[in-house]
Amino acid sequence: MSNEEKILSAKIYSAVEPSKEQQARFGRFLKSRYGQDIEPEWIRSDAFPGGFRMEVGSDVYDWSVGGRFRQLRDTLIKVPTDNGNIIPLLRESISSWTPEALAEQVGEVKTVGDGIATVVGLDQATYGEILLFADGVRGMVQDIRETEIGCVLFGDDDDVVQGSSVKRTGKTAGTPVGEGFLGRCVDALGTPIDGLGEIEASGYMPVETPAPSIIDRQPVDTPLETGIFSIDSMFPIGRGQRELIIGDRQTGKTAIATDAIINQKGKDCICIYVAIGQKTSSVVRIQQILKKHGAMDYTIIVSASASDTAPLQYIAPYAGCAMAEYFMNKGKDVLIVYDDLSKHAVAYRALSLLLDRSPGREAYPGDVFYLHSRLLERAARLSDRIGGGSITALPIVETQAGDVSAYIPTNIISITDGQIFLESDLFFAGQRPAVNVGLSVSRVGGDAQTKAMKKAAGTLRIDLAQYREMEVFTQFASDLDDQTRAQLEYGQGLMRMLRQKQYKPKSQHEQVITLVMALAHTMQGIDPDDVNKFIEGLIGMFESEHRDICDRIDSTGQLDDDLKQEIIDISAKYRETYK
Repeated sequence: MSNEEKILSAKIYSAVEPSKEQQARFGRFLKSRYGQDIEPEWIRSDAFPGGFRMEVGSDVYDWSVGGRFRQLRDTLIKVPTDNGNIIPLLRESISSWTPEALAEQVGEVKTVGDGIATVVGLDQATYGEILLFADGVRGMVQDIRETEIGCVLFGDDDDVVQGSSVKRTGKTAGTPVGEGFLGRCVDALGTPIDGLGEIEASGYMPVETPAPSIIDRQPVDTPLETGIFSIDSMFPIGRGQRELIIGDRQTGKTAIATDAIINQKGKDCICIYVAIGQKTSSVVRIQQILKKHGAMDYTIIVSASASDTAPLQYIAPYAGCAMAEYFMNKGKDVLIVYDDLSKHAVAYRALSLLLDRSPGREAYPGDVFYLHSRLLERAARLSDRIGGGSITALPIVETQAGDVSAYIPTNIISITDGQIFLESDLFFAGQRPAVNVGLSVSRVGGDAQTKAMKKAAGTLRIDLAQYREMEVFTQFASDLDDQTRAQLEYGQGLMRMLRQKQYKPKSQHEQVITLVMALAHTMQGIDPDDVNKFIEGLIGMFESEHRDICDRIDSTGQLDDDLKQEIIDISAKYRETYK
């Protein structure tokens, strides 16, 4: 109900009773502002020296010394710097400043607990708006009811008490953004937590924005190389794609994301790692690893650890995405990792249940699909008309006992453009990264590969699928014919080829040369345990004696028939000398 439709009352708090002339001025002001004849009630109070405080419904006019000083402070905060010399601008602002009769909407805390506050008196508060509590704690409106609103708190709820005042800010939740955040670790509100001092922000962006429209996007056709053999060759990721990394606990999901970040060194790609519900020690370890490999120079870590409140864990991925959009809108490419969205869904479930929302499947609220769809849809490759920047998203989801049919995994699988499924049995058998070739898929496919990689990969997936099928079929057979034995040996060699050390991403020429050599059956007869040693020696020989081939693949991304045959011939000669 609007102010014009309600019968309003007004109260004036001051140390001295207003005169009749002042009462008449108050009446004229209220008539012009609210369209009603309102006779304010005077209440004696010494809390507002040098002025008064007038309350009209949920609107508050603070004309005390403190209220006018806050107006002046807010004006001075907005003063821009002039080449570092702010004094003349401050003088000009103070000399021209005139206090205004500004209404602040103030409500009252009804109940508080578990990071949730119920507020009354803020009839016009909007969903997602930031509220300011009397002790400085900020909160965000998450539930609007008929007579009250539910608010999640971004601070310690011990500082918020029943009956304390709450102000509207008129702003939606946002985060500071800018180049200064590169190389830093911040919390979900953009505050640095790495002990390296304050960060000078270039702007302030809302954490939730609409996804780019279809007309503002362009097809995903530019590779974003992860440096991971099994992914780049069979499940390629393009700039602007959303590729899910899914698997049980401790199967190498974070390791794949970390390697992908390390591989962006020198490729003009900003990386953002969002840690949701992780142990602080784990986040510190990842930061140290990235720093060791020179990756923190172009990386931002946004951390909402397991010890942080559910509201902070809820808002963290949106804050990370807002930081990514800042760079995307400047025409840059961004890789963002959400580790992981299953913990994010759990945090949102906790908030929803505390806000008395109806539980559904697995106790998640009905809008949990929208929770992640509106986040992941913001990943895109923008058209050249508006800069051509991109956000590539790698969400991570943890499964229980390999169950990809659970609620959250199926939701995110349906939102993303493919998934990389990591299998526990493969991991414990020593196949790392433990990518299940049968269940993994990239819906962008060869469009996100260079022509060299696409041609070199050839029949790799089919050969591996045939090997897995034959392996299961022959595991109980004691007598195998020579052809079957050779096929099994060939498949074992391919599986060993796909094994890769952590933090050792492979360049394009390494992957292309290895694939061409392997699919030509050059490794036939080599003991599976020696496959990686053979490949290392072969690549080393190419890089030292045939550097022109390596540079040609890296620079052009092309692989013609003559070059392919040359690689096969050189590899065959090396195979003859290998012992």
